[in-house]
Amino acid sequence: MSEVAKPAEVPVAEVAELALNDKPENGEPAGNFKDSFKAFSKFGDTKSDGKLITLSQSDKWMKQAKIFENKKITTTDTGIHFKKLKSLKVGYLDYNKFLEDLATTRKVDLNEIKTKMANCGAPGVLSVSAGKAAATVSRLTDTTKYTGSHKERFDDSGKGKGIAGRKNLVDGSGYVTGYQHKDTYDNSH
Repeated sequence: MSEVAKPAEVPVAEVAELALNDKPENGEPAGNFKDSFKAFSKFGDTKSDGKLITLSQSDKWMKQAKIFENKKITTTDTGIHFKKLKSLKVGYLDYNKFLEDLATTRKVDLNEIKTKMANCGAPGVLSVSAGKAAATVSRLTDTTKYTGSHKERFDDSGKGKGIAGRKNLVDGSGYVTGYQHKDTYDNSH
């Protein structure tokens, strides 16, 4: 009753996938670029499994990698070359073809593009600048620039007067509003 052990069959697709991970891409390790591809293909799409990337995800990736900075490649170029693939989402191999086509057409080094894209970091917002909003808010809240009745609501230091700044309180002193020599009249005459 001896049984001959049969070798386990490995699907061809899985072998091809393993080969992709081990193969260097023009001197650049495939894992780093492929990991970035997976991360950006999931960016903004909760249903994505990381195998297919859209044009908008690709453009976000290239923008973060600063591919568009030198103006040799634009989002219009990426749109034209992406549409040549005749698919809304493309896999890793087709994306590499897209990059090769884009690089040769725009006369840009493919290795440079891939290196920048592999080393740009995880997808996300690069930086948020609050400088313009802060300047606007400070200008609008500067009480020294208030005019008219609004100016009367604050004292010289910029602190609000409270109810006295919002309502005209009756002054029972007998003097008219704006009289500057109050309590200077001498009764000895």
